[in-house]
Amino acid sequence: MRPEEARPRLAALGFGPEDTETLAAHFLDAEARGQLGHGLSRIEWLETWEAIDTGARPHRVVAEAGYERWDGNGALGYLTLGAVVAAQLAAPPERARLAVCSNTFPTGSLGYWVRQLADGGLVALLTATSPRRLGPPGGGEPLAGTNPLAIAVPSSDGRPIVADVSMGAVTYGAVLAGHAQPEELVPFGGPQAHKAFALAVGLQLVVDALNPADGFGAVLLVARPEADPVPALRELAGVVRLPGDRSA
Repeated sequence: MRPEEARPRLAALGFGPEDTETLAAHFLDAEARGQLGHGLSRIEWLETWEAIDTGARPHRVVAEAGYERWDGNGALGYLTLGAVVAAQLAAPPERARLAVCSNTFPTGSLGYWVRQLADGGLVALLTATSPRRLGPPGGGEPLAGTNPLAIAVPSSDGRPIVADVSMGAVTYGAVLAGHAQPEELVPFGGPQAHKAFALAVGLQLVVDALNPADGFGAVLLVARPEADPVPALRELAGVVRLPGDRSA
């Protein structure tokens, strides 16, 4: 698929202009960063769905100073996280806030969402669950999703650090895009894969424990920074490429 096809094909699925732009921006950013499993191939994936409720809108069920709960309400997880991120930027917490999202799938590249928050001056940590695809390193039935974890820290130099790590050796998106085989979808780490499996299980249970609804969810922590550590790290790193930086 060519980049210029993204918006027309999303509109053809029934998405309105605002949702089309939210989705296209996500997919095109992933393509630009080389994250092809989260890029335009996802539009082709959505086109295989039997039905998408393109009129569904996520809504905020609870709104407190330090806590929010959102329900995807039938909307794609991309659109739910887009709404949650926009809400945090529009009304940042005084100190910190936890946002728990129910019925939120698929969520895409989590680094994309936390980067927006860091660009807005907020520290952000985000994880989300997905279908159970990772089994224990010794073999057995899948017990956890790939459950990525994304962390973003803003910087006074305008170049935030953004770490986004899936607990799988490959992502499911890479399988969908034909860049990896299903049997490669195992916890990352080789001989140390038990560590990724432990993280996948831990993140799965954190989201499931905070999510009051059955199904997939996401948990976002946002906070105002009290310090500015990124420039010093960049100076120490020198020419080393840090997480979230574009390749030269």
